[in-house]
Amino acid sequence: MGFKVTLRTDPTAQAFWEELVQFREKLDSHKGPVSCALVALMAHGGPQGQLLGADGQEVQPEMLVQGLSSCQALRGRPKVFLLQTCRGGNRDPGVGPRALPWYRRWLRAPPAIPTQADVLQIHADAPGNPPSTPGSSGQADVLTVYAAAEGCVAYRDEEKGSDFVQTLVEVIRANPGRDVLELLTEVNRRVCELDVLGPDSDELRKACLEILSLPLPRSASDAASWAWEFK
Repeated sequence: MGFKVTLRTDPTAQAFWEELVQFREKLDSHKGPVSCALVALMAHGGPQGQLLGADGQEVQPEMLVQGLSSCQALRGRPKVFLLQTCRGGNRDPGVGPRALPWYRRWLRAPPAIPTQADVLQIHADAPGNPPSTPGSSGQADVLTVYAAAEGCVAYRDEEKGSDFVQTLVEVIRANPGRDVLELLTEVNRRVCELDVLGPDSDELRKACLEILSLPLPRSASDAASWAWEFK
């Protein structure tokens, strides 16, 4: 998709901030327009959704979003945040045929789904508020995608990696020109259909994304500039 990628591995909590400042300054000093910035954050999470640095200290992801939103080069431009991190300790067993007798399951009952599978949280500007403009500040044109619903565990296979990230890549590669939120709805549907096995449990669990959005360009192909990844 044409991103210029900056990768950092095992940052401390302080390094999250330092790297973000450097990334923001790099964008502001870039000669020419910046069309988009994508930040992928993959880390252990605290009980309230905090990011945990390699030193065990906490970082609030919302503060990182605010920090990048002050970037002059990104005013009125899409700022996409992907968070592969736990947001609590709840493990969703899902609802569906696992609770049915064996003969009902044998008759090809629909697969189990997460308990929050029908809730796709898309927060937009409140009705009556003036629309965001290219000169606006704050958190306009921000899209935040969490790999887990609030209060829940985010799963990642030690060998295959994150189902959320892999599914996102597959969907965007197959449909690069589609509406961004349509793509994420498809990603959420596929993730909801997966059965996941956590490292501390022998029982299959379910996962569901949470998506928070403010006004964004309608096509994924519009996002083609800078990416910043932590893992």
